[in-house]
Amino acid sequence: MTIPASFIQELIARADVVEIVGRYVPLKKAGANFMGLCPFHGEKSPSFSVSPTKQFYHCFGCGVHGNAIGFLMEHGGMGFVEAVHDLAGQYGLQVPEDDASPEERARAAGQRQKQATLSDVLEKAGEAYRKQLRQSPGAIDYLKGRGVSSEVAKQFGIGYAPPGWRTLAGVFPDYDDPLLAESGLVIVGEEDADKRYDRFRDRVMFPIRNVKGECIGFGGRVLGDEKPKYLNSPETPVFSKGRELYGLFESRAALRDKGYALVTEGYMDVVALAQLGFPNAVATLGTACTPEHVQKLFRFTDSVVFSFDGDAAGRRAARKALDSALPFASDVRSVKFLFLPAEHDPDSFIREHGAEAFSRFVNEATPLSRFMIEAAREGCDLGSAEGRAHMAANAKPLWSALPEGALKRQLLGEIAELVQLGMQDINALWMPAAPPPARNAPQPFPEAPRYEDDGTPVGYPSRDRKERGNWRDKREGGKGSWGDRSARGNFAAGSAARPRLRPPGRPDVAARLLLSNMHEWEPLSHELHSLLCDLPGEHGQLFTWLDGQLHEHGVQPWAALREGLRGQPFEALAERLMTGPDGGPIEDNEGEQAADAAKELRNVLDFMLDDLLKARQSEAIAAVGSDPLALERYKALETRRLELRHRLKPSISG
Repeated sequence: MTIPASFIQELIARADVVEIVGRYVPLKKAGANFMGLCPFHGEKSPSFSVSPTKQFYHCFGCGVHGNAIGFLMEHGGMGFVEAVHDLAGQYGLQVPEDDASPEERARAAGQRQKQATLSDVLEKAGEAYRKQLRQSPGAIDYLKGRGVSSEVAKQFGIGYAPPGWRTLAGVFPDYDDPLLAESGLVIVGEEDADKRYDRFRDRVMFPIRNVKGECIGFGGRVLGDEKPKYLNSPETPVFSKGRELYGLFESRAALRDKGYALVTEGYMDVVALAQLGFPNAVATLGTACTPEHVQKLFRFTDSVVFSFDGDAAGRRAARKALDSALPFASDVRSVKFLFLPAEHDPDSFIREHGAEAFSRFVNEATPLSRFMIEAAREGCDLGSAEGRAHMAANAKPLWSALPEGALKRQLLGEIAELVQLGMQDINALWMPAAPPPARNAPQPFPEAPRYEDDGTPVGYPSRDRKERGNWRDKREGGKGSWGDRSARGNFAAGSAARPRLRPPGRPDVAARLLLSNMHEWEPLSHELHSLLCDLPGEHGQLFTWLDGQLHEHGVQPWAALREGLRGQPFEALAERLMTGPDGGPIEDNEGEQAADAAKELRNVLDFMLDDLLKARQSEAIAAVGSDPLALERYKALETRRLELRHRLKPSISG
């Protein structure tokens, strides 16, 4: 379902970003704006500014910025659609859905109501469990024996489910209410629907909360050694263990303060670590780590450390976590694997060796790159050609899952060296050349031009006004120019004369590449997301819509995106960008084409980012007289621009 852009604009205009941010960040008035400590990176002096006039926040330290919706997404870990619904609810607005039928709207409204109702039921049960804990010496002794203080127990909302079969009947007078079964609190007999009993009995209860702090399920641990030791809520309309992480709500601030997330294997690990000075721990819910888990964590931090036991089971769990983490291991993110001694879990290790020793252990954890190589070479005899070939076969799917970037290129070189193949050889082995096109087949869309500093495409040698005018003359059809059919390629045999083409602008190129390679959107930094979504006019609306589609539906091919675009104000723009010169649609890129497209996208975005930094420099210079920090901002921006220009130097030189 698509949310109209007009409603989003109205919502942003009505929302007070100072009020929204101020609920999570202490703000103080500073001139026309409000200032506070940035919630997205650790700092001691405030550099986080919130503007009530622009309805915008910006950190001069880490560069993060956005509006009220963006803040809820970044700080609360929400998807775009979820953030819009949350913000609209705060202001009493009903979110319209353009392309939904009345039946679909009613179904969606019913689902949201059901989720809210189930959360209310679970919250009521959680309160009852907390009251029971205060009256249960055995459960209190168990928690004290594990070193859990009353403060930490209160922070995590820990409770206790008594041993009775129908204890919740005293909490919910209508024990036959279907909501009790649907929420997972009550089990209904398969053969006898009248046979109902509490799912959780004689267990310490750990509420599982979503990123908004709503109770969506429970985990229960026995006080002794009975089996199963841990019991989770079943899958419900509000709870899916493959997407949720225990302790994420409680650890959000600590993730930014500590700079990394520590992923553990159980509720007690999370609670004990919070007690011992590591409140940045979270846990999977009795299941292997999934890509959804990793993606959710990277909304809050750029560094994740997985902690596992050093035994065979721990190595198997780590291997599954590796598979889930590889697609998100971009050059600006860190993933590590911590293997504890067999006799320890994080709790016992810290108690025996101390918090400082555990911190060192975390810092020395195995990087993803090394663990990936170890996983690929496991069981392979690198002293034989067969063993090296086996390792190459193991490494290919792991390496292919990595996003494009420097890390992927470095690992290719390392793998090539271990299997005693040259870089060109392993490239040829893993990415064979595409077969030649069939005769009379349409040729691919010409590569979009790269840009000089003055905005003209690379390859037009002079930048002075006169020669740029000559270039424009050539562009309009002169020989050897972009407008010349021979330079653009013979797209289809016997085709008629083409209309004059102008080189697409950078936003056009970025939109085309992302519409045909949607998976490239997620690895982009928050700064680049904001840069694209904040573009004026239809381009900004298109990128905002694309971001919402990813959060709501995941990665989609162009054919699926095309259907979702129907009726959107930027439909014609997207259709034009995704239509090739032969009039047919541009296909989704795969293999080597996808790698080239990703490289082209990074190049275009670097130019756009340089323009943005240049504009911020101008703002900083204009503020030098009134803002004592303006000059420092200018210098920091200049450093970033120098790094960008160094990266762009090959493109600029053509």
